[in-house]
Amino acid sequence: MTSRATRNLATFTLRDGGGVPLVLLHGFPLDHRMWAACAEHLPPGVRAIAVDLPGAGHSDLDGFPPSIEHIADAVYLTMTDAGEGNAVVVGHSMGGYVALALAERHPGFVAGLGLVNTKSTADTEEARAKRLRIAAAVDATQTVDAVLGMPANLVGATSTEHRRNLFPVLDSWIRAQSPAGVAWSQRAMASRPDRTYVLDRLDVPVAVVVGAEDSITPLAEAEHMVRAAGSPLGPAMGDAALTLVPGAGHLSVVEEPQAVAAALGLLHTHVVAHH
Repeated sequence: MTSRATRNLATFTLRDGGGVPLVLLHGFPLDHRMWAACAEHLPPGVRAIAVDLPGAGHSDLDGFPPSIEHIADAVYLTMTDAGEGNAVVVGHSMGGYVALALAERHPGFVAGLGLVNTKSTADTEEARAKRLRIAAAVDATQTVDAVLGMPANLVGATSTEHRRNLFPVLDSWIRAQSPAGVAWSQRAMASRPDRTYVLDRLDVPVAVVVGAEDSITPLAEAEHMVRAAGSPLGPAMGDAALTLVPGAGHLSVVEEPQAVAAALGLLHTHVVAHH
């Protein structure tokens, strides 16, 4: 695994290969490490580049006000500075919000879009208020204590019962995040708009993946995105651009990495075949 930092974002090549890469954007409050196991299961030759979003992992904040739009621009600049003309952009949860903003603001860069355990709609007023309360608590304590309990909700019932080994790993990843980055990210997510219309306008392949046990962005949100994206991806993807991952919750990438990798591999194959 190699790493580099450009335009304030650190990138990690999780799998070497040629051609159009998969650019992997992590969820909150994690970093690029959540993609490692999934990348190992990608088809041979698929290049996978994971990005640490602003304030997460090895990427610092740069003084900009919190916004998903700024993150999308930073990812775009990072990748184009590295010589990538386009990519299959895949986002998990918060990373999915960024992927949709990237598709809206820099559509020429996005050759395909993968949306994993995420949604295109904005937060409800209740959800937005909760994010802002958590951000304030993190600022007040200068710790990430306010989000340490998240793994219990991020994983599904199957993982809670049979994959207890994930909990200390997730805890260590969350504890490694900076309080400033956690608070900034919460405020960025709270301010995002509904971007369902972006899916309606896209003319690139879109794949939606959701854990069957996801209570944070459940199947109904995934189906909403599939309907907005319109036509299916063609024979290579079956009758619909939707993959339901059994035995996984909101962190399907970590809970069932092989199943998620299979869906992303099909998306990549379809993009390359029609690129």
